[in-house]
Amino acid sequence: MIRVMLVDDHAVVRTGFRLLLQSLPEVSVVGEAESGELACQRYPELRPDVVVLDLAMPGMGGLEALKRIRARHPNARVLALSAHDDPMHARRALQEGALGFLSKRSAPEALIEAVTAVAAGRRYLDSHLAQKLALAEIEGGAKSPIERLSEREFEVFIRLASGATVQKIADDLKLSASTVGTHLYNIKQKLDVVNQSELTLIAIRHGLIEA
Repeated sequence: MIRVMLVDDHAVVRTGFRLLLQSLPEVSVVGEAESGELACQRYPELRPDVVVLDLAMPGMGGLEALKRIRARHPNARVLALSAHDDPMHARRALQEGALGFLSKRSAPEALIEAVTAVAAGRRYLDSHLAQKLALAEIEGGAKSPIERLSEREFEVFIRLASGATVQKIADDLKLSASTVGTHLYNIKQKLDVVNQSELTLIAIRHGLIEA
């Protein structure tokens, strides 16, 4: 039996995933969480075989939850989900320890395939995204400046680009406002921008957020 915990801030998405996964006799959805904070709390209680984790959630967010779960439970097997299928989100999630990455735009059968692979300890990337990642590596000489951001800077960048304030980011990530301000300064330097609007344009151009 594969024990799964679903983490997504949309109840309708969790319900859809639950119904899909529990159509298989070998899968049991043992718990759900609507935030990264709750996922970190519930993981040690539930001890699921696979965490299906949305990266884009209010509050702590998926990347930070992934980092914290893996730090406390190194054997945790996580399948990261994103509404985007860009290589940057996939690479960041894999670098933080996710075993698999799946776009929410993928066919429903892909979720079953991905959960089964991750439960068995195998990496999972759909072929379309794997091709994008391979091309990004081949074209490494033309890397985007975004690749120069640290993991924490990338997390702050996405939130800033989505319109969050420095104080809101500080509250969500349990950081001081001055620390977030330092990250913002470094992000602007690395991306050669002067304001938040330019950050938003860069994120949209790279398919990291919706226009």
